[in-house]
Amino acid sequence: MLKFVTIALPRFPVRRKACKLLAFGLFSSALLVPGVAPANSAWPTAPVTFVAPFSAGGGGDTLTRLYAQQLTGPLNTSVVVENKPGAGGNIGTAFVAKAPADGQTVVFGTMGTMGTNHFLYKRTGYSINDFEPVALFGTTALALVVGKDSPFKTVGELLAYGKKNPGKLSCASGGNGTASHLACAMLQQEAGIEVAHVPYKASSTAIIDVMSRRVDFFIDVTPVLTPQINGGTLRALAVTMKKRVPTLPSVPTLAESGLPDYEMFSWDGMFAPKGTPDDRLDRLHAAVQTALKSPEFNKTMTERGVLLQPLSRQEFAALVQREFGRMGAVVKRLGITID
Repeated sequence: MLKFVTIALPRFPVRRKACKLLAFGLFSSALLVPGVAPANSAWPTAPVTFVAPFSAGGGGDTLTRLYAQQLTGPLNTSVVVENKPGAGGNIGTAFVAKAPADGQTVVFGTMGTMGTNHFLYKRTGYSINDFEPVALFGTTALALVVGKDSPFKTVGELLAYGKKNPGKLSCASGGNGTASHLACAMLQQEAGIEVAHVPYKASSTAIIDVMSRRVDFFIDVTPVLTPQINGGTLRALAVTMKKRVPTLPSVPTLAESGLPDYEMFSWDGMFAPKGTPDDRLDRLHAAVQTALKSPEFNKTMTERGVLLQPLSRQEFAALVQREFGRMGAVVKRLGITID
């Protein structure tokens, strides 16, 4: 059982709340439920609300807004992002699970909210079966970063210090139970070192303290960290996938840096309440595919470290089920619980 020393920094009170794709199986389409408004071929005729179940400025919020901007054109209506953070994404996700099944309210779902959270928390307030998987957006590597003035130039130096000084290394995260938290826990387990976990309410605040060396290092999704890495305020020591990230070709993987079994990635997609009419799900899915196939958008996301991956609704549903099982096994192996 891993035991983290969790440090609450006085400036930032903590209250909250992340491999390769497996083979896809078929997942049966959901039946329509009584009381759902009849589908309209002209739909949508009103703005669609896209719930980001994370704080503004964090990785999930950033990606939600990037995708929402691209969906406005294909849907021919506004896509309004609404932040409903808390409990590692559970609060906003549970809100959408109870929303009318008419396609007007959808949620940005992640490996955390649709996978690990169900093993980290005693209660999430929803089940993955409360949703219709609409579309996969993409998969994303995480990067291990330090401040530009950090004494650590390589992962080897960081781990050597950690082994000689148990508990003195500190790792920031975007909050308890997030992908960045799990990444820190995996690093601790794989390297056999003791790390002090410092959870924040949002990745943006964690970045500030890593840049100022108030915290030693941070592991988070590359879309959040790439601007600071490219700007020189953060130094990337490694990425978490087995292969290097095209946008950070000189940055080695953790597997190359002395942790051969380390591999982690995040994925995200769109989910609608269970019972949403099939033709509206198809309309939403088609809008996402149009966005993913845009050369300009693909370039933008690739530069941020996101691998866009068009899948059918059935393939995405199968992926969700597979990832639920895979990440459940990871959380149990790490022995992490939130409440």
